[in-house]
Order: sequence, then structure tokens, then C-alpha cells
Amino acid sequence: MTKSVNYSRRRLLKNTAVASALVAGSSSVLGETNPQLQTRSGGVSGTRRNGLNIFKGIPYAASTQGRRFLPPLKEEAWHGLRDAAEYAKSAPQRSDESYSEDCLYLNCWTPGLSDGGKRPILFYIHGGGYATGSGSDPLYDGSSLCHQGDVVVVTVNHRLNAFGYLYLADLAGDEYAHSGNVGQLDLIAALRWVQEHAEALGGDRHNVTVFGQSGGGAKIATLMAMPMAKELFHRAWTMSGQQVTAAGPRSATQRAQRFLDALKPNGSLAQQLEAVASAPVEQLLEATKVEDFSRVEDKSLHFCPVMDSGVLPRHPFWPDAPVQSAHIPMVIGNTKDETRAFLGKPENFALTWADLPAKIRKQQFVDISPERVVEHYRKLYPNYSPSDIFFASTTAGRSWRGAVEELQVRAEQGSNTWAYQLDWGSPLDGGKYGAFHTLDIPLVFNNIHQPGSRTGGGEQALQVADTMSRTLLAFAHSGSPNAENLPKWEPYTLAERKTMVFDVPSQQHKDPRGAERKFYAKVPFMQRGTY
Repeated sequence: MTKSVNYSRRRLLKNTAVASALVAGSSSVLGETNPQLQTRSGGVSGTRRNGLNIFKGIPYAASTQGRRFLPPLKEEAWHGLRDAAEYAKSAPQRSDESYSEDCLYLNCWTPGLSDGGKRPILFYIHGGGYATGSGSDPLYDGSSLCHQGDVVVVTVNHRLNAFGYLYLADLAGDEYAHSGNVGQLDLIAALRWVQEHAEALGGDRHNVTVFGQSGGGAKIATLMAMPMAKELFHRAWTMSGQQVTAAGPRSATQRAQRFLDALKPNGSLAQQLEAVASAPVEQLLEATKVEDFSRVEDKSLHFCPVMDSGVLPRHPFWPDAPVQSAHIPMVIGNTKDETRAFLGKPENFALTWADLPAKIRKQQFVDISPERVVEHYRKLYPNYSPSDIFFASTTAGRSWRGAVEELQVRAEQGSNTWAYQLDWGSPLDGGKYGAFHTLDIPLVFNNIHQPGSRTGGGEQALQVADTMSRTLLAFAHSGSPNAENLPKWEPYTLAERKTMVFDVPSQQHKDPRGAERKFYAKVPFMQRGTY
């Protein structure tokens, strides 16, 4: 029987108040002492706030400085107590993040320490594609989930862009055989650390749920096909993040050579390899700006996992779902208006019928006649404006398509996969961005009052956050997203394609946007970076 989790509105409002206090920068509750955790390499001292033990910046592997593009090593031991009150620096990236090559750290929130609590562990992998991001975003604060569901929450940093996914095996030899996937190996090292410290964190090492949005979901899909990740997690929840196919070694080597040529254009291969091993971080990040062969608006090099016949021996979800993770319950979700997040420029809200085909051709990422797309959508949705069709078709043709592919092969494999679609849209900016990419993050974390949330703080936002966070917690506790006081959420099947549509109210639908799905199924789907 499915174990359900029930949380009242009174508790939701209490949790929201707690989150608001944390945002305001409240200090530790009077009388609460700083908690201590003994890790395999030394002790750490965290903070205690509102009944939770919080540890930030715990090393789970050694610094990568001086060991670029190689698998992670165990962190060095230290003497005494290490301060774990502040986040560590992020992985090197082209953003405003403060970064360092000493970046392999994780953060933990837990209600208890070594108390035999056997709590589910929620391990969050951040988005940002494979290029940017960190586990220290305020939206990923685990406090609300811990209070609401009696769970342990972990967030993590790992190597990104060229530092995590530069495939050098065919250029530099066996020493770099795993270089195209060291960012994934970092995540595996972090999951192993969690396994080793689960009991000390008050958690259950046999009940780890990995969840992630966008690039985080794609990394999870990839982990499900990596033999080294087997048995390290037991449930998977992905949000607008899929990895159907990985990069092939030929295309990955071509990208690597473009990167080396940008870094040291007049050098021999040996000189280029020496440069990539020793050049300042900033030079390597600058070299990632070279144009990729992918036909996309952002033309910088696209680094992603590589099917290297070693640590990633197959494509994650092609031609079928990986057998090694068939037993793992999985939720695959998306937002209805994904591309309004990154294509929502002012000019795209004022498109004309004459503008539309060229815009679609550039942004839908599949090779189908844009004139046919416009014709199809005008029949489906007669009241849609050119801009409405642009956002709907680009969402269906690129962002949603990978989710459909994964759902289909998982449904062929078993009955332990659930689909969701977020239809509820942000009321901010007059509601014009709808249910955009990333909107589900503060809802699932129940962090709508944290900095960066675009949900607003209204009654509907509270309701959707309560619903989505409760389904995640039910899934973490039982392996099923069904929770009390919610409509029944049935597994995804090819016959009915039942999908939970999160809205006010939330309810299950059969094959939402089915006509769009069938239209785009006429053309093959290939993940960016594969060729």
C-alpha cells in the first residue's frame, strides 16, 4: 500500500513563516548551540536554526586544482573542527558566481544527527545546463522541506563546462579516458559521501532521492545509465531536464579541438594540452566562447556528458531506458511555457505572422517546416497570437520533447514512472511569462518567499507550492508521489499518458497537449551536442 504524507495548511503557513525568517537573516534561536558532525576526514561545526542542523561547504572530494579533467579524489583530512557555516565557492563558470577549482563541496539540512531517524534523503542537483550554477542558490535552501516532511536535504557543487566535460581521451590518451564525464563522477563521489554519512545525518542510506531541474535533471538521467552510480540512489525526480542522448566521442573530440585551438591557436597538440593543463582559469573560460556546431542562439561550445564506452557506456535514454535503473521510481516533469523564460524578449512578445516562421525555424531545434508548424497551431488554437504560437511551438519542439522521449521508453519498461506538467503561471509581469522554465523550483522546495522566486506570495502560489512539495515528499518517503488530499496520480502509460497537471486546482489529465506531441513525433529527436 502507498504510504501517504499529509500536511495541513496551518503547517504550510508555519513553514512559510520559518522560510521568511531565514530570508530576513535571522540568527540562531536563543539557546541553540552550533551542531557538530564527524565526517570521514574530520569534524565540522555548522549552525542550528529553528530546530534544524545546517552544514554548508563540507568537502566531499579533494581540490581539483592541479588535477584538471581527472576523476575526483578523496578529500584531505584535517585536524580540529572545520567551520561549516558558509557556502563554499562555486565551480569555475562564466557567471557572477565566486568560483574556485577547489569546488567539490556539499551542503546539508537535517532535523537530527545520529538519532536513528532513518529519514529519506533528498539530494538536489542544480541546473544551469552543464555550464553554470551551484548548490548555494537561496531557492535550494532545504529548511522548508525538512520542517514539512522530516527529511534530510543535500545540495552539491560539481565541475562544469570544460572543467567537467572536456573530452580529451582521443587527443591526450588513456590518462584522460574519463575527462568527458568528470562532472558526473563528481556527483557520484558526492552520492558516495552521502551513503557513508547517512546515519550521522539522521538519514536512511537505502532511501536517497535525487531531484534536479533543467541541467540537474539531465545529469540525473545520465546517472541512471552510469554503472558507477548503481545503488547510490533509489528514486529520481526530474524537472524540465532530460538527457536522451549524450555526445558521441567524435563530436566531443571536435569540440575539444576547437577549445584547444581557441586557447593556443598556434601551438602543436602537445603545446595545446600543456596549456589546457596549466593556463589560468579565466583563459579556459574565455576559450569556451568559441562557436559550437549546434544551431542555437547561444553559439558557445556545448559541453555535456560523453558516451565514452567507459563510465558512460550507452546513451542515457536511447534506444530504450537503461536496464540498471528500471527498478527506480521516476517522476518526469515539465512546465507548459518553458521557453518564455529564455526566449521571452520584448520583441518575441510582439511578433507578426510574417515574422513567425523565421523565428520558429531558428528556435525549435527540430527540422520541420515552420510554415507547417504555424498552420498546425492556428488550427489547434485559433485564438493564439503569433507570439503565443512561437512560445508554444518552441516549448513542444525542444524543451518538452526530451521529456516525452524519456516517458515513452520508461513506460515500455514498467509501471513506476509518473509525469507532471506545471500549468499554473506566475502572476508577475501581468502573467505574460506563464509557467516558465525554473518556475517549479520554488514550488517544489516550498520556498516561494526566498530571494529569486518569481511566484509571488499570493494564495494560489501558496496552494501550488503546498501541493508540489507534498508530492515530492510523498515520493521520497514511499516511492509514489500520491499524497492525501490530492487527486490520484497514476503512472504514465502509452495507452493513456496520464499526467498530473499542477494548477489551481491540480488534477490528472490524459495526454495533455497530445495533438502537439503527435505533430512533433513526425521528426526524429536528437539531444543538442550529440553530433
